[in-house]
Parts: sequence; C-alpha cells; structure tokens
Amino acid sequence: MAGIKALVGLSFSGAIGLTFLLLGCALEQYGVYWPLFVLIFYILSPIPTFISRRLSDDTDSSSNACRELAYFLTTGIVVSAFGLPIVLARTSTIAWGACGLVMTGNAVIFLTIFGFFVVFGGGDDFSWEQW
Repeated sequence: MAGIKALVGLSFSGAIGLTFLLLGCALEQYGVYWPLFVLIFYILSPIPTFISRRLSDDTDSSSNACRELAYFLTTGIVVSAFGLPIVLARTSTIAWGACGLVMTGNAVIFLTIFGFFVVFGGGDDFSWEQW
C-alpha cells in the first residue's frame, strides 16, 4: 500500500509542476508558448540514469564511470532546463513572470523525477518495474 501512496503523491506533484509550466505559457498577460520546450528536458533527464542502471554492475561499491557519466549528462540537462527560461526572458521573448512560473514548475518536476528514483529505484522488493 505504501507504493500506491508514493505513486499517487508523485502523480500529484507532477501535475502541480505541469500546472506551473502551463500557467507560465497560457496566462493572458504572458500568452507565449516558447517555454513549453522545457518538456524536452523533462523527457531527456531520466534517460542517462536508466541506461547507466541497466549497464552498470551494482556489485561494486566504488564509483562507476558509466554512472558518473550519467550523472554528468543528467546535470547538464537539468541546468539547461533552468537556463532556457532565463535566456528567453533576457531576450524579451517571454516575460519575467512567465520565467518565474516556468522555473517553479521545473523545480517541482525535477524533484518529482528525483522522488521517482528514490522510491522506485532502490532495487529492493518494490520497484518501478512492477508497474
């Protein structure tokens, strides 16, 4: 039952993050949909970690080069997702209020993705593969 509660909580926080993102685009005073390009970063961010967990050997407790590369790529993707709204706001493509809403949505979505890996990526008896 704890897994269902975690799944519902992650779904709720993901919905809140997407609501912030859509508010940054669709409110009447903003009205520009360029910030929706951060959705690409939301899709790309967990892929390096999924690949490294599939390819790396978990029996070794020391640092793994594949996993470190995945952390580096994921960090680059997350920083790019936070940088895109700032660049768009600096070039006056979007308003600064929309930039704030998109950055709030970024924080919530990336914390949701991190929560997914904490809850379902532990490798114990309950994992995301059951779903």
